Amino acid sequence: MKIIFQKPALLNGLNIVLKAVSSKSTMPILECILIDAEDTNIKLTANDMELGIETTIEGNILGKGKIAINAKLFSEIIRKLPDNDVTIESDENFLLTISCEKSKLRIPGQSGEEFSYLPDIEKGSYVCLSQFTLKEVIRQTIFSIAANDVNKIMTGELFEINENTLRVVALDGHRISIRNVILKDNYPDQKVIVPGKTLNEVSKILSGDVDQDVYIFFTGNHICFEFDNTIVVSRLIEGEYFRVNQMLSDNYETKVRINKKELLGGLERSVLLVRENDNKPIVLNFEDEKLEISLNSSLGSMREDMPVQKQGKDLMIGFNPRYVIDALRVIDDEEIDLYMTNAKAPCFIKDEKGSYIYLILPVNFLPANYS
Repeated sequence: MKIIFQKPALLNGLNIVLKAVSSKSTMPILECILIDAEDTNIKLTANDMELGIETTIEGNILGKGKIAINAKLFSEIIRKLPDNDVTIESDENFLLTISCEKSKLRIPGQSGEEFSYLPDIEKGSYVCLSQFTLKEVIRQTIFSIAANDVNKIMTGELFEINENTLRVVALDGHRISIRNVILKDNYPDQKVIVPGKTLNEVSKILSGDVDQDVYIFFTGNHICFEFDNTIVVSRLIEGEYFRVNQMLSDNYETKVRINKKELLGGLERSVLLVRENDNKPIVLNFEDEKLEISLNSSLGSMREDMPVQKQGKDLMIGFNPRYVIDALRVIDDEEIDLYMTNAKAPCFIKDEKGSYIYLILPVNFLPANYS
């Protein structure tokens, strides 16, 4: 095999597939990427058996072949080479020679036949949406997945298709994030749980171009994302997702409309006085047409007032401030609506169209400390 690449093209392809390279494996082949130039295209592939990524890159094939090479070592070498054409060639013993200007390095590889290719996906059931939309949907929900796998289902997101609507749901036991997207066409009903790791990596690769589409294919065990010159295949999380609809309610005693930027600014100032592992609540006191934000901690205290438009009862309610901040940071609306029933019931942040819903559970506090 002998191939000549432009360094930026090779490096870009490596950066894409490296996201699927196993960092902790007893199988050396899973720490490799496959360079495949046996056809008219050059493909780079990585596969850790849970997540696999294949991307096609430009290059001049002078001799066909394929080889598996340690991903970390190969990528670091390419990064350090001069910004010029890079030539790679392998011999019958899978010794890879990398040349660029006056530099020449040799590293051992493995037979490409030993590499685990991506699983074949039957491309029957699918949906299509813009890269911009998918990237935004992930950004606006992914922060609500659970950080550990005590309950593995919480480490993924529900992707549910119903005719022309895609609903994406994430939850961690303290909050729920929901995004509803209207698709261009109607599709067969579908419901799968996609690992959060997969969605994080897909989001990093997506260009976010509103005019470029991504096709999402479903099978019983896998999900496949196709866009640009890249294919991402991931195992799905098995199990039944939580019955989210039972957690949602249209009943409320207090509705508040508030400037999102002002509320976010007040909350961000409040967390300056909260140590990372401290569970001190932020207390929101809605009274007449005013909101008072208050917090007491070992580092200090704060009080801040801001105007609101309130319908219904006055209410004092406490939250983990970081959960509210996470939701506000991904909402693009200038004003937001909060729906609350009492100090023990969830708070809903949602728009009138129903394109997003954020449910945040309140926390207990002693009202006497905030009066």
